[in-house]
Amino acid sequence: MSLLTPFKRASGLGTTSDGVKHWWMQRVTAVALIPLTLWVVFAVAAHSGDDYATVAAWFATPFTTTMLTLFVFTAFLHAMQGLTVVIEDYIHHEGYKIAAMIGMKLMLVLLGTSSVLSILRVAFAG
Repeated sequence: MSLLTPFKRASGLGTTSDGVKHWWMQRVTAVALIPLTLWVVFAVAAHSGDDYATVAAWFATPFTTTMLTLFVFTAFLHAMQGLTVVIEDYIHHEGYKIAAMIGMKLMLVLLGTSSVLSILRVAFAG
């Protein structure tokens, strides 16, 4: 039998608001992806039969470049948040968890950066 109160036993174990920011950002990126995804799908479908020069000219408009960059950034951020939860929940060995987190974040940053650089290259270099 312990003389500690339940509150005293629980103190120091972390805050309950620790996961709220992560949960909230996951929802914000999901909601942001709805209009961005719809725009990307319809815009790409509208230009599906165009030649490279026409698509490059379309990419060169500031609105298109901004929207595509926002889509890629938001999609990769959303993926990183979701995969973080999966890794934290299902990988129990601490070493494997750290390795998976580093590998996942490195891969997503590399893929996201190369995607944005590809968009910018087509937009500015044609």
